[in-house]
Order: sequence, then C-alpha cells, then structure tokens
Amino acid sequence: MMTDLPEFYFRVRENGAAVFRIDTENRQRRIDMEQIAVLNIRNGDVRPQGARVLNDHERAAIDAWMEERRALLARRDVDDILRAVDHMNITTQWVQSKATDKQLEEITDSLLLAMHDLRSTLVRKKADRLSKVQTSRD
Repeated sequence: MMTDLPEFYFRVRENGAAVFRIDTENRQRRIDMEQIAVLNIRNGDVRPQGARVLNDHERAAIDAWMEERRALLARRDVDDILRAVDHMNITTQWVQSKATDKQLEEITDSLLLAMHDLRSTLVRKKADRLSKVQTSRD
C-alpha cells in the first residue's frame, strides 16, 4: 500500500506550494516528507530548500505540477464568473419578486455602481478585441 503514494507532495499555499519528497523506504516504514523547494505559481519562481540543488527529475515534476495548477486555477476563475452570472440572475428574480423597499434602498446604489463598472469594463475589452480583429484583417 505504501508504494501507491506519489513521489512528491505539493502543499498548496496562497501563491504557490511547498514541495516535499515522500519517502517510505525506511526501517520504520513511516511516511517521511522532506521539503525540497518552495514555488511561486504567479511568477514561476522555484526556490530549493536550504543548500539543495534540484535534479532534472524533481524540476520536471515541479514544472508539470505548476502547469496543471495554472490550468486548474484558470478553470476555477471561469467557473467563478459563471457562478456570478447565475447569482446575478437569482438577484434579479429576488428584486422582482421578493425584495422590500427597505432592502432595495439598502442595495440599489452599490449594485448599480458595480454593474456600471462591470459593463464599462466589458464594453471596453470587447471594443479592444474587435479592434485587434479588424486590424489583423487589414
């Protein structure tokens, strides 16, 4: 059963991970975890632990994990936005069918400003994309 463990463990941190090498080949058959590096997912920085020098195999495993992690975080970003769209629809239904005047007075200005800001940004970004497409056609 101990052979089913991965060779490396990545303890996720806010901007990356601490990387550990897993060792079960010891006399007590315990799981030992030796920290080998700390990485920053945003800038790709990988700092070996202490005076350690990462070998090619370790670096390849770290690079693969970082690529998979970035893809996962990108998927989560899109999922969060799609949930926000659902929440906006639920909010619209609430405003239309359940909200009291007092509740509407409490939320209207901040919601309108946030929606205006979002709409302005989306329109500007769409115009930029259309401009790039038009420029590439010319």
